[in-house]
Amino acid sequence: MTTSATPNSVSSVELKPSYNIPVVLVLAGIPLLLVQPLLGGAIALFGLFLMYQAVSLRLVFTPTDLDVFRGDKMIRRFPYQEWLNWRIFWEPVPILFYFKEVKSIHFLPIIFDPKILKACLEQRCQRV
Repeated sequence: MTTSATPNSVSSVELKPSYNIPVVLVLAGIPLLLVQPLLGGAIALFGLFLMYQAVSLRLVFTPTDLDVFRGDKMIRRFPYQEWLNWRIFWEPVPILFYFKEVKSIHFLPIIFDPKILKACLEQRCQRV
């Protein structure tokens, strides 16, 4: 597998993790613990969960599909030919990645480099 910092249609691109959303959630949850302990705890725990996901998951754009790995084990493959649409929500500060396949819809928090994610999507998957 070839890893690249810029998207290329003939090579695979592995996205680097982004810890922005998990860190913001953990930092927002801490002061909320004083005012609303359950809400603050839930937000902080969700931030820690996303931090774990950012550390443990890898997204790899290949010439034909998006592969999701946990460590060295591939846990899911999404062939581009089955994609109907994709979108990154809230462009100024990307927080959510959506894509629709023929049989299902997926929402993923942006826990990977959003610029490379968008560049790979624009190059490999036509948005309708």
